[in-house]
Amino acid sequence: MRLAIMGAGAVGRSVAELAPEYGHDVVGIADSGGSVVDENGLSIGDVFATKDETGTVGTADSAAVLQADYDVLVEATPTTLGDAEPGFGNLVTALDRDRHVVLANKGPVAERYDEVMALAAESAGEVRFEATVGGAIPAIATIEGVGPSRVTAVRGVLNGTANFILTRMAKEGLSYEHVLAEAQDLGVAEADPSFDVEGTDAALKGVIVANVLDGGDYTLEDATVEGITELPTSALDLAAEDGRTVRLIVEVTDDGVHVGPRLVPEHDTLAVSGTMNIVQLETEHAGRLNISGRGAGGPETASAVLADVDRLD
Repeated sequence: MRLAIMGAGAVGRSVAELAPEYGHDVVGIADSGGSVVDENGLSIGDVFATKDETGTVGTADSAAVLQADYDVLVEATPTTLGDAEPGFGNLVTALDRDRHVVLANKGPVAERYDEVMALAAESAGEVRFEATVGGAIPAIATIEGVGPSRVTAVRGVLNGTANFILTRMAKEGLSYEHVLAEAQDLGVAEADPSFDVEGTDAALKGVIVANVLDGGDYTLEDATVEGITELPTSALDLAAEDGRTVRLIVEVTDDGVHVGPRLVPEHDTLAVSGTMNIVQLETEHAGRLNISGRGAGGPETASAVLADVDRLD
């Protein structure tokens, strides 16, 4: 497959670097500063040497990538809320050209899922989005394999930053503020961590799962969301005395999408540690299925993107 990549952060860069291992060529890459296109295939090492030196992959307009001769558009720009731009617009451009789209960007399928599916139905291109939920964890593929109508509920820990903070608070008895600063120093939390610690990122993933299970009609506005910013260390201490701990849990059930701190048994499958994620499916005939692994990171998320590329016809 010939790939065009919108977004050259950790995920976009890792997709470009790993694509040759999967047998694919990268013909265009765009970042916030510009783009570069070579329809004979880019030298990825040279592209990122340029980016490291100048701050951008190239001097062409990003539209050049969207109009290049590619088979699959990889949309890896930052997730935005509401109108989900520019990711949604990039997706529209690709589908209008009957090209496939693989999303790492959560925005289009969390905020405009119904529109995305309607556009895909009118295009020869497909839309896939495994990387939007749980990084390397094949959550969407597993739901598709079981059958969305046979999955009765989904629960999980789907934000590594929040989970790292809760794990450290519980283990060391440290305050939220102290552990957040530590996470930022380690690069586990962003300088502005609100997207993660307020539960928004986890909620977007829950909304995407709800859309897959029910065929659409969910956006972030339909989720109830509570983060971990007000959680005192004493709550974790009390939980530990009772053999339990606290995790930021995403729940997708017949009652909708709910995100918030929940008490779970200390050795429960949902009590994953550090930056690990877990997705737990309740199914009609197969019982409970648990899938855990790395929920973020450039190579990890890129592996999900490239798995989606391999699923395309």
